[in-house]
Amino acid sequence: MRLFSSVFTACILLLASRAYTQDNAFRVVGYYAGRTIPPDSFEVEKLTHLIWCFGHLKGNELHIPSAVDSGIIQKMVELKSRKPHLKVMLSLGGWGGCASCSEVFSTQENRAAFARSVKKLCDDFGVDGIDLDWEYPVVPGFPGHAYSDDDQPHFTALVHELRLTLGKQAEISFAAGGFTDYIERAIDWPAVCADISFINVMSYDLVHGYSTISGHHTPLYSTPQQRESADHAIRLLIEKGAPSHQIVIGAACYGRFFEMTSTSEVGLYQPCKFIGGFSHKNIQDVLSEANGYIHFWDDIACAPYAIHPEKRWLASFDNERSIALKT
Repeated sequence: MRLFSSVFTACILLLASRAYTQDNAFRVVGYYAGRTIPPDSFEVEKLTHLIWCFGHLKGNELHIPSAVDSGIIQKMVELKSRKPHLKVMLSLGGWGGCASCSEVFSTQENRAAFARSVKKLCDDFGVDGIDLDWEYPVVPGFPGHAYSDDDQPHFTALVHELRLTLGKQAEISFAAGGFTDYIERAIDWPAVCADISFINVMSYDLVHGYSTISGHHTPLYSTPQQRESADHAIRLLIEKGAPSHQIVIGAACYGRFFEMTSTSEVGLYQPCKFIGGFSHKNIQDVLSEANGYIHFWDDIACAPYAIHPEKRWLASFDNERSIALKT
């Protein structure tokens, strides 16, 4: 669902991009969600952080779903033999994976119980911390999942409880929506940033499955027709009090197809409906000229796109050029 670095095939990476820490260390963060390709198949030497995903809430505790997942986490920790300074982390949530977060994290008792469960799992597995992927506090996320204005102080309290329980050396991060409404309302940025290690900005899905106007789903820069972009998110985050050295931006390891729904031209910023997605690893075949696609580059957004004139489809995605510009 998320991001990719050229280090990996798209099937395993949800988020990978780079940001400078306060001491100028370079972060390259990857999420591993696969089961068919083992984590030791990839060039982990090029990562600084590797996050297993996703655990979910069982009552008020972090739960690892199966013995298979436990085995994968153990294999990820073993990768430290190849890169001793690699940070391995667990995660909570994901899209559709945080149905009870708003309710559970509304009490101090539950937040403390969750933090203790995370500490136990970190100690048992020998991992370095936790990434929170609650989509979303305060603003609408997965259809049907509860959200409330009270989520903002509860999220702040949750992160603070995790820091107190896990200690100063633990890695604590969270996946942040890259869109304006989330950045402006969901998080108390100065308070949260005092306790977290870094922020994984989901600077993709900015045109998404519920969009009715086509556009770039992961542009680097805003355009006159589309405000949402990685650059817009970064500037707004800094304005709201997030330190720049904590910000990690993402690149999409998948593309999105949109079908035009009017008689207007096939292209950007037109009435549309979402059709589906495709993996970056298949991009050369899926979007080939033989399959009827014409490729374009948007100099303003610094983003590629492709159209199929006969199907009246637009494809939005990242490629090596756009990711190079993001990094």
